Formats: sequence, structure tokens, C-alpha cells
Amino acid sequence: MFRKAAAPTVSNGSYLQGQANGKLSSLDSGEPAQEGKVVLKKKVTLLRGISIIIGTIIGAGIFISPKGILKNTGSVGMSLTVWTVCGVLSLFGALCYAELGTCIKKSGGHYTYILEAFGPLPAFVRVWVELLIIRPAATAVISLAFGRYILEPFFMQCEIPELAIKLITAVGITLVMVLNSTSVSWSARIQMFLTFCKLVAILIIIVPGVIQLIKGETQHFKNAFAGNDASVMGLPLAFYSGMYAYSGWFYLNFVTEEVENPEKNIPLAICISMIIVTVGYVLTNVAYFTTISAGELLLSKAVAVTFAERLMGNFSLAVPVFVALSCFGSMNGGVFAVSRMFFVASREGHLPEILSMIHVRKHTPLPAVIVLHPLTMIMLFNGDLYSLLNFLSFARWLFIGLVVAGLIYLRYKRPDMPRPFKVPLFIPALFSFTCLFMVALSLYSDPVNTGIGFAITLTGIPAYYLFIVWDNKPKWFRKLLGK
Repeated sequence: MFRKAAAPTVSNGSYLQGQANGKLSSLDSGEPAQEGKVVLKKKVTLLRGISIIIGTIIGAGIFISPKGILKNTGSVGMSLTVWTVCGVLSLFGALCYAELGTCIKKSGGHYTYILEAFGPLPAFVRVWVELLIIRPAATAVISLAFGRYILEPFFMQCEIPELAIKLITAVGITLVMVLNSTSVSWSARIQMFLTFCKLVAILIIIVPGVIQLIKGETQHFKNAFAGNDASVMGLPLAFYSGMYAYSGWFYLNFVTEEVENPEKNIPLAICISMIIVTVGYVLTNVAYFTTISAGELLLSKAVAVTFAERLMGNFSLAVPVFVALSCFGSMNGGVFAVSRMFFVASREGHLPEILSMIHVRKHTPLPAVIVLHPLTMIMLFNGDLYSLLNFLSFARWLFIGLVVAGLIYLRYKRPDMPRPFKVPLFIPALFSFTCLFMVALSLYSDPVNTGIGFAITLTGIPAYYLFIVWDNKPKWFRKLLGK
């Protein structure tokens, strides 16, 4: 059923991981893979690339994060400022990843770039924390929003039982795993359809909001910066919520080897997607405040639904359906992309060998997909939405900041590397500083969640020496690892 994929080492020979057997040429090297080897095909066009980015970014964030940002900023004006600044910062980060994706043509995203710049230990820690915390927690957060919104039309007059939300969420997670295990083409087609649904959901909010502004409904924007003062404790959490809402711009880099003409399509897809999302997010938040006051928004558990009920009457029942589809698309895009990180890490010998195997007929990295299922279920039934968001943010932005710092390092370490797309140096410098500064502030403002995240991240160091460096492992231990 499975065959080992063509398994390239990291580009240009900067480092050779010698523990995986049967290493072959890179998919972009121009050398043919060995006969009989099964590889992931180049099926990601420009349009599919845009749908992966937009479809993954626009999920629960715009429908959940307004509450978190407003709570931690204290005023309407400051919350809109944070939304705008987070959009610009995300664009800067996306441009940095566009450069990395065009000069290092390997799938794997964060993992591959850290491996290329800093070597195997930090790269292993990155994939370790992604597998244990970041991806299961991120999938649990977005899927919980999916479960809440899809049940909203059935519980308009009463509270939705938490058990019902988690059960329907578990069904949604399982469907996503099955879809990504079955067909790359169908996963991409459904992602494009769901991206269209997301944009429709955004427009359903923006258009009535613009009409409200034309009518002069601006009372909630008067004295926009009046209210509770933003504190050092709250601002990093507000930025975490905003950056979480924009997160997803890096997922196309996880599937670089499957992108047609990556030198052209990766930068184009990233730039087009980020412009659409940033404009859409800011206008959506403006639309919310034309109808809902700051106090009412903080009390609402489903901001988009509350907004629709005020303006659309019976049509408001359609809004939670569109939002649920939006969340499902974000779940699908995230699993599609991150499974490639586990696939590449296994190919490099950093995860069990079975995770780099591809289904012979379906051409999907099925083991790398289904490994996420049990971990996500554990997160789903053992945590609440906002604590999960703060819990995963520390590790995620620490490593994203490290990746972009690696771009600067590679400029000096390997100046002759071909760079079809190159950003001004101040962009990666500003973005990496911002990420690391937010991480440092989060240790002060939310020491419990960030401390737990930091402690689990550090467990990757002994795990690296136990699973990777230690050569004289017992026979049963090697079998367990698939060696």
C-alpha cells in the first residue's frame, strides 16, 4: 500500500542527515527519481496556492479574535490599529517566506528553513513542538469554532452544550483527516470551494456594514480611543490574537515541492492573498462596530452571528453556516500543509520512517496525515479555546522569528545562493525583532501558559539526543522508531 518517497537531503549540501536510507535527488534538482519511487506530484497551481493561503488564514480568527483583541486593547480605535498593524507585519513575514520559498525549493516550511540555516538540533526541536503542541492545538482551536458555528442555528434560543460542540468537532476533524488521506486533487478542489465560501461570509458582513456607515451609524467610533488604557500585560496578548487571525500565510511554503513554477507562483500567491485578507479583516471589524458596541462585542460568543441577527433577520441563519464552512476550510488547509512538514522531517531521519511513506495509488502522505488525529483529539477534550490560543502562540512565533532571522543569516552565510525574489533587509529584521519581542513580553504577561509551552519546547533537546544522536539503541527501540 505504501512506498518510500524520493528522499532528498537539504539543498546545496550544507548539511547531510545520514540516518535515513535510500536518499535520492531533490524533486527540483532536474535529476530523475529512481524508477518505481512514488513522489508527491506538482498539483498546486497559482489559484490553488491562493486558495491554500486565503483558505487557511480566514477561519475562526476574524470571528473569534475581535473579542480577544478588544478585551486586551481596551478601545475600538486601538483594536482597529492592532488589526491593521498585524496585517502589515504579517505581510512582511509573508514576503520573507516568499524569498525563502524561491531560494530553498524544498517542502517543510519552518522546519526546512531552520534546518538549512541552523542545522539539525533546532530543526528537530521545531518539528517536535509542532507535532506535540502547535498543530494539535491550532487544529483544536479552529475546529472548536467550527463545532460552535455549525450548531448555532439549532440553538438560537439557548446555550449550546459543550459536549455537543466537542462531539461535532471530532466528526469534523475526522472528515478532514479522511479527505487529506484520500486525494490531493479533491482536497485542493474543496479548498478552493471553501475559500469562495469564506469570501462570501466576509462580504455578507462588510456590505451591510458599509451601508450602515453611509446611513451615518458612526456612534461607536466617537472617542474611539477612549476606554480602558491598554497595558503592557494586554498588548502582547492582543497582538497574539491578531497575528493568530492572520496566521496561515506561511502554509504554501510547506508544499513547495508540489507548487508549479514556484519562483513565480509563491511570491504572487502570497502577495495577492495578503492584500485581500488584510483589507477584508479591517473592513470586517469596522462593519462590526457600525452595529455592535464594544461592550456588546465582549459579551457575544459569536460576533458574526450577533451582527447578522441585528441587520439581516431570518437570513442571519446563513451566517453561521458560512462561518462553519470557513473554519472547515482552515482546518483542511492546515492539515494539508503541516502533514508535509512531518513528511519531510521523516525523510530527513528526524521522525519515524513510516511518516515519509506515500500511498501508491492515492499519492498522499497518509501516515503523516493520520498521526495528527489522536493528538488533536487529546487537545480537543482537554482545554478551552482561549487558553489553547495563548498556549500555542509562544512556540509558534518563537520559531517563526527564528526562521526569519535565519533568512538574514543565510544572506551572509551563503551570499551566492540564487534568490529569484529578494526583500529589503529591514523587512526580515523588523519582523524577526517583533516576533521575539512579543515572545519575551508573553513570558511576563502570561507566565503560566508560555512557561508550559517553553518547558515542552525544551523537551525537544533531550529527545533529539535520545532518538536521533544515540546510535547504540536496543533492537526493540529501533523497531519502535521504524528504523
